[in-house]
Amino acid sequence: MNVMSVFETPFERSGVVTPGLPVLPPGVERHPVPGGGSRAVEIYRGDEITIQDREGLQPVEMVFFAPDGRSDAAMIGAKGGRDPKGLKAALIRDPSGRRVVRALEVAGFDLGKADGSLVFAEGSRAGDFAAFIAGQDGLLIVCAAGEPMEPHAQWAPTEVVLYVRRANPALAKAGNQPPDPLADPLRDDNIRPGQAVAYEVKAGQYIQILDVQGRECSDFQAFSLRALDKGLEREIDPTTTRSLMGSLYPMPGLHAKYFSVDHEPLIEIVQDTVGRHDTFGLSCTARYYEDLGYPGHINCSDNINVELAKWGIRPRGGWPAINYFFNTLLDDTHAIGMDDPWSRPGDYVLVRALTDLLCVSTACPCDIDPANGWNPTDIQLRVYDKNEDFKRSIGWRKTPGADLEETKKTGFHDCFARHTRNFVEYNGYWLAADMTNHGAIAEYWAAREKAVVMDLSPLRKYEVTGPDAEALMQLCVTRDIKKLPVGGIVYTAMCYPHGGMIDDGTVFRLGDTNFRWIGGNDQSGLWLRKQAQERQMNAWVRTSTDHHCNIAVQGPLSRDILKEVIWTPPAQASVEELGWFRLTIGRLHGFDGPAVVVSRTGYSGELGYEVFCHPKDAEAVFDAVWKVGEPMGMVPLGLKALDMLRIEAGLIFAGSEFDDETDPMEAGIGFAVPLKSKTDDFIGREALEARKASPQKRLVGLEVLGGIVPTAGDCVHVGKPQIGVVTSAVKSPVLGKVIALARLSVTHAEIGTEVEVGRLDGDQKRLKARVVPFPHFDPTKERVKGNY
Repeated sequence: MNVMSVFETPFERSGVVTPGLPVLPPGVERHPVPGGGSRAVEIYRGDEITIQDREGLQPVEMVFFAPDGRSDAAMIGAKGGRDPKGLKAALIRDPSGRRVVRALEVAGFDLGKADGSLVFAEGSRAGDFAAFIAGQDGLLIVCAAGEPMEPHAQWAPTEVVLYVRRANPALAKAGNQPPDPLADPLRDDNIRPGQAVAYEVKAGQYIQILDVQGRECSDFQAFSLRALDKGLEREIDPTTTRSLMGSLYPMPGLHAKYFSVDHEPLIEIVQDTVGRHDTFGLSCTARYYEDLGYPGHINCSDNINVELAKWGIRPRGGWPAINYFFNTLLDDTHAIGMDDPWSRPGDYVLVRALTDLLCVSTACPCDIDPANGWNPTDIQLRVYDKNEDFKRSIGWRKTPGADLEETKKTGFHDCFARHTRNFVEYNGYWLAADMTNHGAIAEYWAAREKAVVMDLSPLRKYEVTGPDAEALMQLCVTRDIKKLPVGGIVYTAMCYPHGGMIDDGTVFRLGDTNFRWIGGNDQSGLWLRKQAQERQMNAWVRTSTDHHCNIAVQGPLSRDILKEVIWTPPAQASVEELGWFRLTIGRLHGFDGPAVVVSRTGYSGELGYEVFCHPKDAEAVFDAVWKVGEPMGMVPLGLKALDMLRIEAGLIFAGSEFDDETDPMEAGIGFAVPLKSKTDDFIGREALEARKASPQKRLVGLEVLGGIVPTAGDCVHVGKPQIGVVTSAVKSPVLGKVIALARLSVTHAEIGTEVEVGRLDGDQKRLKARVVPFPHFDPTKERVKGNY
């Protein structure tokens, strides 16, 4: 039994690698099992079963039922005799359990008589696997067992993956079959390449357009039936839609609608797992193929004409359409180009009809360019009833080949939803952009003068534990972790070997061998785990983001608010005693209250704290803080105001002040790289020493004249040559001037240097500016230290 041959590998052909199209060996099925959740899979005699622990230390419960209802772990070669308590709890608690319950009910199996077995009972490392062979047909249930994690703990249930190699490959589900419907569909059609389907949809119903194989364009158009009844052809107009929504293509959220030329909203986007579609909106036409030397080539516009003729709609030479999954681009000369679509197998868009519609969908037949990755494939079309409850979501993947995750609500989402409907997607979560009855400016001033509360739950949390935990952190971050005391926090950078930054973040030390990494993206946590695996270190790195949600309470009154809310035991520091970059473990109100971790940290440049709790306690934590804070003038704060605060305070942001080509010195956080005092080696040290000895770029502050706020990425010039770029800019309310952060050549980075920010083409419009010290506001950080 060659276990290693069951795992997926990136698709590769002639030197072209596409990680987003993973390939499974023939006859192998892959079934992810979420942490704390379960999965039921039909098994046949002789099937090879492999369970892989993705992150380590995840116990797995298994139950196997024969067709006659008997349960015996020996039927798959496992050791039984265990009550599957974790599985029973998961079926009640986790949404994935509902499908398992249905499978058990259909088969008539009694879980109370199940012979459970435990996989990885002695503990496991990331990537470990266990293998079994089925001795007969039956139903296998796999559970990644585990209870919700408390904020002061360091173990949370995580995903495992079940692989099944079928003894009879003909019984294996092909890797890219249409996934299960989102609900019971009213219609479920497979559209083959070169086909189109027209169909009517009632107001409120949902339409799912799904790319089965990946990299396939699907044209979509919808007509108002009310207008058609009047003899008017009023379909989705791309130009009107983009003008009203302010976006090339609507996305889930406030700006989600598609309009006709009469400004009638026709559909709205509810879910989109891709987020990248066509920019210009014309289905492929006969003329396109003719001009390339392919007369008579089947095309979407002609197919649409044939289908719509049944409703008496006049034909057109080329149909404006929403080209879902198609990837067009504009180059610097404004020429239109194309490349492979962004969609991966199973990607989809889900839209809701806002009125009665006549719709048409296609599977594009183009096989002469990258429009469909040179290989036209099928599209699945599904329509669902208006009574279904589909949440707004934008697809998120930790890595190109990772499983799709829907946009999540944080534990505090409903609390902030009392104050706003303007939520935007941020790294896989919904966060408030601003508050309905306040707005960014009012929220900003509340942070400067009183207090604010904001949701920072999407920050990525990873638990780093084990005898080598300190050694792993010392290897992977720039700060000297050996000097970090228990209860201490340090801000640091994490770098690749060439010196470019993976992320910035904070390290919490909860014990001698217990650390928590909190960063902005998953790449940092995955990098930590990769190093532990490759170097065979006795340490585990496990994600806990969804088990730790956190609000930041920031502003001059933050201490006064939290001291009324947080109780700490005698051995822990109180809120009033808590020092800068220190943490304390406490409870809400008193000894019996929900557990919280409070850190004196923030991202506002003001005195402030963060409060971490489990999602189940989030509402109670928010309400307690709000009850004390609201009478004192505290308001909720969204991302727009947060950006103002952090730019004024000179706090950097991924993708703006740094990326994987930027080192910490160039990003303005050279203080986080103590090359002299940290004598131990760490990843990137050699490169950083060379970069520091011969610096090329430096992050500086700018004051910009003229009242125009530059855009991130605007070029910075001295005369004709470009000498840098703007990374972030804002009109500072407290300073009353436009300020910016910019990365400039060190030859022009001295305080007082006169520069110009280029607009339009960089030459036709210039904003005068000069280099000034940063942070622009409170440069000595007296406010964040509480020294008012």
